[in-house]
Amino acid sequence: QVQLVESGGGLVQPGGSLRLSCSAHGSIFSINSMAWYRQAPGKQRELVAVISNGGVAHYADSVRSRFTISRDYAQNTVYLQMDSLKVEDTAVYYCNADVSPWGHYLGQGTQVTVSS
Repeated sequence: QVQLVESGGGLVQPGGSLRLSCSAHGSIFSINSMAWYRQAPGKQRELVAVISNGGVAHYADSVRSRFTISRDYAQNTVYLQMDSLKVEDTAVYYCNADVSPWGHYLGQGTQVTVSS
């Protein structure tokens, strides 16, 4: 029905930047919210940022002022611009989309590693 395709992960030094992308493909009537989650080794998955259909964004306290979530509504794509990366940002990052009329979908994940 719906596939989420993520890209943009990789290895970066502390203080560096990365931009993640996630595009939704398939039988999509509309997309409500889109979000990014992450899961570090040995930890639970956590919400990083979410953006509503109206463009209202919310961030986890740990990334506020460093990460920016945005959307391209025409392309059904969500981005996560990550600046001033820290070692503790290392995790697998997952895209989530609330797709009408089907419900929530999760991407396959992309690895972000912050290391010197």
